[in-house]
This record gives sequence, structure tokens and C-alpha cells, in this order.
Amino acid sequence: MKEETLQSDAALDNRITLRALELSDMDAFADILSQPGVRRGTLSVGYRSPEQLKAWFEKRFESGVSVCATIGGRVVGHAGLEVQRPSRAHCAYLGMAVHDAYHGRGIGTALMQALTDCADASLGLRRLELTVFCDNTPAIALYRKFGFVEEGRSRGFALREGVLADVLHMARLIDAPPLQAI
Repeated sequence: MKEETLQSDAALDNRITLRALELSDMDAFADILSQPGVRRGTLSVGYRSPEQLKAWFEKRFESGVSVCATIGGRVVGHAGLEVQRPSRAHCAYLGMAVHDAYHGRGIGTALMQALTDCADASLGLRRLELTVFCDNTPAIALYRKFGFVEEGRSRGFALREGVLADVLHMARLIDAPPLQAI
């Protein structure tokens, strides 16, 4: 019986939990953005202090959504929607990062599901946009799984490891939901 309880506790410790990213998470968020794979796979330069991230977070997500994934209480991933303004209020820019040690565990899928559900059902967004390095095949596959399509390629878009790298611009466009008669 004790062994079964230990196995159950271990399963609970490996469960992905999603919640809003909080200012108290900035140390963990800084750690994620400083991971070598995250720096290589995202447009983030990494090595930002928790204080810098706090200022960025407060400014960027005042009108958006910011979700973190935790496993065993540890923040292991982040994804956010930056809602656009006036004539593009139906759009949001999506960004995400998963700690290098937690790739392949379904964290990206859980974060994407949370953001697309929120965008569709709560925010009424019709278009989600993102930019991804052309060689980040796992991320591209994840985005395609959630209905994103390639809309263009920018050559030499960002400096990565001393080399100008190409990116894909991807978007997910959905129709507005039907009106329900009352």
C-alpha cells in the first residue's frame, strides 16, 4: 500500500499545472529564458534579470494573457498572448518558452491549448500570430497542430549565435462564433 501511495505521489508531482504567471515567478522565468535551447529556439536574447522581466511583463501583458506551466510546483514553461490595439484588436501575438529539461513532456501542448481556448472563448480573438525560426521543427509542428499556417518567411530576420537566421511568420485565423438568440 505504501508503494502505491508513493507511485501516486510521484504521478502527481509530474502533473502539468497551468496558472497565471505572477510577478513572484520572475526568477524562474529568467532561468527559463537563459536556457541554451530556449535562447537558440526563440527570439529572446536571454540572460535578463528578474527585474528586467518584471518591467517587460508589466508593460507587455497589461492587456494580454500570460500563463505558466508548473510541474511539482516548479515553473517550467511560459506562454503569452499580447493583444493588439485599435484596428487589430481581433489579433494577438503569441510567444512561448519551455525549460530545456522539460521538452517532450506535453508542456507546449498544454500551454497552446490554454492560450487558444482563452483566445477563442474568452477574448474573442480571431487571429493569433507568431514568429519562429525556420529550423525549429518541433515548435513548427506544435503550431501546425493548433491550426497555424505559414504566411511568409523573412530572410536574415534575427541574429542568432552570430549568424542572421530566417524565420517563418505563422498565423491562425478563425471565424467569429455564431450569435446565439436569446
